[in-house]
Amino acid sequence: MSIGKFLGGVGVLIYNPADNTYLMLQRARTKDVGAGNWECITGRVDQGEGFETAALREVQEEIGVPIILDMLIGTTHFYRGEPIPDNELIGVFYGAHLPHADMPIRISAEHSQYRWMTPHEIADLLTDQAHRWIVHLVNRDQMMRQMLPQALIAIYHHEGFEI
Repeated sequence: MSIGKFLGGVGVLIYNPADNTYLMLQRARTKDVGAGNWECITGRVDQGEGFETAALREVQEEIGVPIILDMLIGTTHFYRGEPIPDNELIGVFYGAHLPHADMPIRISAEHSQYRWMTPHEIADLLTDQAHRWIVHLVNRDQMMRQMLPQALIAIYHHEGFEI
């Protein structure tokens, strides 16, 4: 195999601990890939940009509010559309929360609507195999929030994730 050339991607799963819900966005019907699908914040890393910076930028672009990144949930390798090298991405997913639960969400033209959903509502909505990754992401976030020491999360809040 040859050395890979990949696009970088980020995802941010925003959690509201007050009611155990996650912010889910429905992609606009005009999108070229995944039109109408429900997702968390997602986007690509710009040239010269780190994953953490890209995640914070994508959140601002897509919902117009600041967030606090809590943890790395995981990484992924996937194709955005047809499985060809130009569509191949390496992605990093973060768990996050809003500084204030009542912050007004202002979705961009990339999405048609948003909802705060419980893990069960997400699992009930996203039943097809192509979207089970979101259910897996939510389940992992739930597990990590229960198990990660608060001292470690505090380090991430203070130091960030970039090395």
